[in-house]
Amino acid sequence: MANLAMSSLATTWGSTASERALAFPCDSVLPNASFDLYRAVSVDAPASVVFRWLCQLRVAPYSYDLLDNAGRRSPRELTPGLDELVVGQKVMTIFTLASFKLGEQLTVRIASGRPRTLFGDLAVSYTVVPYGDARSRLVAKLRVDLPGDGLGARMRRTLLAWGDLFMMRKQLLTLKALAEKTAT
Repeated sequence: MANLAMSSLATTWGSTASERALAFPCDSVLPNASFDLYRAVSVDAPASVVFRWLCQLRVAPYSYDLLDNAGRRSPRELTPGLDELVVGQKVMTIFTLASFKLGEQLTVRIASGRPRTLFGDLAVSYTVVPYGDARSRLVAKLRVDLPGDGLGARMRRTLLAWGDLFMMRKQLLTLKALAEKTAT
C-alpha cells in the first residue's frame, strides 16, 4: 500500500521536476509536513485570467459539485468582488486564506476541527506562472501533515493522495476550461 502513496501519478500529476523544486508559500505554513503532493495544468489563457478564476474558490470548489459542494453547481461566470482577498477569508468551505499575492498565488489552510481531523493538517498553494502573454501554468502544491508510521497512517496517506488526485484533477481542469473560455 505504501508504494501506491509514492506513485508519481498520485503525488506529482501534471507537474514538472523544475516546478516541484520551487519554493511555495505553503512551505512556511506547514514547515514540518509529512509529505507533499503536486498538481499542474497548462492553460491557454493569460495568468491574470487564471488567477481571477482561482479567486472563485472563495465560493465553490470547482471539482465534483455533487460530492464537495452539496450538489450546487460551481459558478460558470466570474463573480464580481471575489478578487478582493483578505487573509482569513473562507475558501471552498473547509479552508481559510493563509496568504496571497495578487495575480500570482493564493495559499489556503484547512480549517481546524472536523476537516483537519478527517484529512490531517494541510496547506495548498495555487500558483499561476505566465508563459508569454496568452499562456500560463497553474501549479498547486499541497503540504500534508499526517504523521505516523503504522499501517493505518500509511493507508490514510495513500487514500489522501489518490482521493486528492481525483478531486483536484477535476478542479484544475475545470478552472482551466473556464479560464480558456473567458480568455477567448
